Amino acid sequence: MGRVAGVILAAGASRRLGRPKQLLPLGGQPVLAHTVAAARRTRLDPLLVILGHAADEIRREVDLTNLTVIQNPNYAEGLSTSVRLALRHLPDEVEAVVFLLGDQPLIEPAIIERLIAAFCERRVPIVQPRYAEGRGNPVLIARALFPELERLTGDTGARPLLERYGDEVHLVDVRAHRRPADLDTWEDYERLQAEFERASRGDIGQ
Repeated sequence: MGRVAGVILAAGASRRLGRPKQLLPLGGQPVLAHTVAAARRTRLDPLLVILGHAADEIRREVDLTNLTVIQNPNYAEGLSTSVRLALRHLPDEVEAVVFLLGDQPLIEPAIIERLIAAFCERRVPIVQPRYAEGRGNPVLIARALFPELERLTGDTGARPLLERYGDEVHLVDVRAHRRPADLDTWEDYERLQAEFERASRGDIGQ
């Protein structure tokens, strides 16, 4: 089996929140720590994290041991700069990469593993989970599409590729799980805390 890398995108400035969302407390740990912990429980290898805003503070507060930590000096120019930077740090033998968002701490390792398994079985260019609410993150992109990721600009991730290759996207059915929500506002954070508490009690599907 070829290697599938993981890239945690955590460079954003959290402008709407006014403080680094990567470090907001959730169950006694920073939000980003939960995403990192989930990624560590999978076959993703190597595992990269892209930092930008508040990078020094994040390094102090979040255990990034054994991760390849990359600082993006151009993070203010948008998400695409982190995607392109990550690709330049991937070993040649990596056949695909799973992009995870640092502000989606409730992502489950089992979902990541299902993306990897689907890629290894089918060798498709893109693998994406389909939740009860529809498609979502994380997304797996095969090496064949890395050149197109390199051409991304602005504040965008893999969405242009998902639109361009819509018919070739392999969807993994994870409708038993809720789609991870974005964390952009204080209202989002309040909902995340409530969902985390439900998950901790074991009734996330209720």
